[in-house]
Amino acid sequence: MLGSSIFQACLRTRPHSRLASARLWSLPARGYAATATATKPTDSTEDPAVKEYPVYELTEEDHKRLRFQRNIGVSAHIDSGKTTLTERILYYTGRIRDIHEVRGRDNVGAKMDSMELEREKGITIQSAATFCDWEATMPGTGEKDKYAINIIDTPGHVDFTIEVERALRVLDGAILVLCAVAGVQSQTTTVDRQMRRYNVPRISFINKMDRPGANPWRVINQIRHKLKISAAAVQVPIGVEDGLRGVVDLVRWKAIYNQGEKGNQIVESDEIPAEVMELAKEKRRELIEQLAEVDDEMGELLIMDEDPTTPQLVDAIRRATISLKFSPVFLGSAIKNTAVQPMLDGVCAYLPTPSESVVTAHDTSLPVSAPAVQLTPASAAPLVALAFKLEEGRFGQLTYMRVYQGTMRKGQFIYHARTGKKVKVPRLVRMHSNEMEDIQEIGPGEICAIFGIDCASGDTFTDGSSTFSMTSMFVPEPVISLALKPVGQETPNFSRALNRFQKEDPTFRVHIDKESKETIISGMGELHLEIYVERMKREYNVECTTGKPRVAFRETITQRADFFYTHKKQSGGAGQYARVIGFVEPMEMNEETGKDIEFVNQVMGGNIPSSYIPACEKGFYEALEKGSLSGNSVCGARLVLNDGLAHSVDSSELAFRLAIIGAFREIYNAAKPMILEPIMTVEVVAPSEFQSAVIGGLNQRRGTIVDSEVREDEFTAIAEVALNDMFGYSNHLRGITQGKGEFSMEYKTHQPVMPQVQAELEAAYKKTLGQPKK
Repeated sequence: MLGSSIFQACLRTRPHSRLASARLWSLPARGYAATATATKPTDSTEDPAVKEYPVYELTEEDHKRLRFQRNIGVSAHIDSGKTTLTERILYYTGRIRDIHEVRGRDNVGAKMDSMELEREKGITIQSAATFCDWEATMPGTGEKDKYAINIIDTPGHVDFTIEVERALRVLDGAILVLCAVAGVQSQTTTVDRQMRRYNVPRISFINKMDRPGANPWRVINQIRHKLKISAAAVQVPIGVEDGLRGVVDLVRWKAIYNQGEKGNQIVESDEIPAEVMELAKEKRRELIEQLAEVDDEMGELLIMDEDPTTPQLVDAIRRATISLKFSPVFLGSAIKNTAVQPMLDGVCAYLPTPSESVVTAHDTSLPVSAPAVQLTPASAAPLVALAFKLEEGRFGQLTYMRVYQGTMRKGQFIYHARTGKKVKVPRLVRMHSNEMEDIQEIGPGEICAIFGIDCASGDTFTDGSSTFSMTSMFVPEPVISLALKPVGQETPNFSRALNRFQKEDPTFRVHIDKESKETIISGMGELHLEIYVERMKREYNVECTTGKPRVAFRETITQRADFFYTHKKQSGGAGQYARVIGFVEPMEMNEETGKDIEFVNQVMGGNIPSSYIPACEKGFYEALEKGSLSGNSVCGARLVLNDGLAHSVDSSELAFRLAIIGAFREIYNAAKPMILEPIMTVEVVAPSEFQSAVIGGLNQRRGTIVDSEVREDEFTAIAEVALNDMFGYSNHLRGITQGKGEFSMEYKTHQPVMPQVQAELEAAYKKTLGQPKK
């Protein structure tokens, strides 16, 4: 009998499930139904911000093209085999003639790792786009159909997390690659969070099934518990570790083997090997039970004790995957050329088409609070495209675009939504890693690149007939800084390189320190900054020396403090006069806006003219740039301006800006400020015999052990450690584990520093200020 929990799960109503299958037809009409109250004569009760938009139905041709279109990303933790998997996909789809390994002996390197540094280090630094065609076998019907797939291969290191962020922003689906031995790791969790942020459905691929200690069932359990998403295997391996020969497809109930040169021939058999028959039956039952928890139709079939047909099972997996409630899990080994093609069939069968992804834009002619407008991937609709990545190519700036609506043609004039500037599309290309193929036009749902357009990452382009703008992507704050100085005489290439890298990478920041006049670069980690310093040397011939890494400390206040401040300065002619009254108080992070600083204007009666309020706000943000404890920026503060006084002659914007800065600095100490430091989530993987040494090393660095897991011959420890204590840890870890340990870390939050550390930072900052003038 079924347990009560499964019974309730089966009966649970699921408002989105029926929508998913009808989404292809219903979305365009539904998207604009909400705005149907538009330009009718409005009375006082109707919202004047509601506007009517023309409805663009998808034509038969649009449906046919979009049905066979997939935009996918390949994301995972470091060294899970993303680039190796993408190399196999390109080989089996006929895009490349030979397979080259990431760290191959032929020194050619994988196709998607086109940068020299990537091939040297054996890591992916930049996301790379390509496209291919695949003749997929549909699991429901067994028919073969040709699909066009756009693929973006992304880096695994947390230092290059913006590359994953912007790839997932424009994709409709993703392959989450996991290692069959290590399972869910720290960066897997980060990628999962990014997929949820942009509502990207995913299929999971457990790679490295040929490794000793491979255990896919433990990994699937981790997906369910650590990533909090329902998941079940759609395949069972035939043979284990070195003996991996193929997989059993649980949906179509066939054994699948790879034969021929580099596994390019797929052999299917209705005969399931006897040694895996019981396991296959058990896992198929588990697949149906997992689906029943998230899908109504499967729940009803399970209650009636009926076995679902293959088309019913396929439809249920697709519905649950697209509605972000389930992830089908495929198994294989990219390096051994095993079971990659069935995973490609799964991409085509279970991931959404561009028309099934809900995409919204904001109408810039309406207030920010106005409802978002749904876009339709119709060729005849007005153009809306998003620039998601910039790259300096041989022929100038290369801008990667995702077309959401309408068609873009070579020679067409397009409009920059932010600046309103009109630009011509001089050259339109489709990318294949670092190679390009010229095209004349590109339709909705496609990814392309254009030359000769000056814009920033996250900008929207239209054809001028609409005022739509896409929401930009989430950009994490830098956590580490370095002082940078060119060796010898500074050349124009130094600033040229820094400007280019800043434009390409939103997480790479450059500023000049006001006191020391040094150039400071900030980024997501030591590797991130090290790569840019190396690229400056190779690409711009600018050799640089770097100072000691600096941690991005912050300051915050812990209690409310009231201010009553008068700024008065008299000189010849008009002077400066401004009085401001209000208070400063601590502020929690706002989940919706992602901000923890705010200026609130509560001035009544016009005591401060409204024209001076923006200057007050500007003064508050300027005061936050530098706290008086350590000279770092202040966060978690809200300033409320209640009252004030202005002079008819002497008051000005400058006076009120200086008054707010003076008031904030005067009462800053009364608000009990404290210094915050970045805390990192550190994951260490090492052989089991070094467990006590590793945990002892983390404890020495004031780390808090959050979780630890011991497997057959290795263990994983997850700890929260202050970034300031992590410098030099890689050498320390190599020393205590005989070079066998590895670690990764990512930013978690800012927390108050220890009292003695705060005293040291304050003393160091006071020294840099020098002696006050008498």
